[in-house]
Amino acid sequence: MSNHAAQVHDADHVHDDKSTSVMFLRWFGRMIIMAIILAIVSVLTPGFTISGIWSFVIAAIVISLLDYLIETLMKVDASPFGKGLKGFVVSVIIIYVAQFLVPNMHVTILGAILGAVAIGLLDALFPTRVM
Repeated sequence: MSNHAAQVHDADHVHDDKSTSVMFLRWFGRMIIMAIILAIVSVLTPGFTISGIWSFVIAAIVISLLDYLIETLMKVDASPFGKGLKGFVVSVIIIYVAQFLVPNMHVTILGAILGAVAIGLLDALFPTRVM
C-alpha cells in the first residue's frame, strides 16, 4: 500500500472513531435528558411512578429500545405528538409495557396516558428523539 493510501486509510479510521464517539455521546446525552424527563413526569403525573435514579436510567433505555423496535418493525413513529393518534397510542403502550421491564416503575393505564402527554410536552421543550 502506498504511503498516501495508508494515510487516507488512517484518516478514515480516525473519522470513524470520531463519529462513533460523537454518536455515543449524543445517545448518552439523550438518555440522561430522558431520565430527567421521566423523573419530572413521575413527580407530576398521577398513576406514573418510578423510584430510584437507576430505575429512571433503565426506564429511559427500555423506552428508547421499545420505541426503536416498534419504529423499525412496524414503521410507526411512537412520538406522542409526532404522528397523531396512532403515535400517541403506541407511546402509551410503550410506557405501560416498560413497567414490566423496569424495576420500581409502576404505571396505570391513566398514568401511561398522562405520562405520554407530559413526555410529549417536555420533549417539545427539550427534544431528545428517544420516544
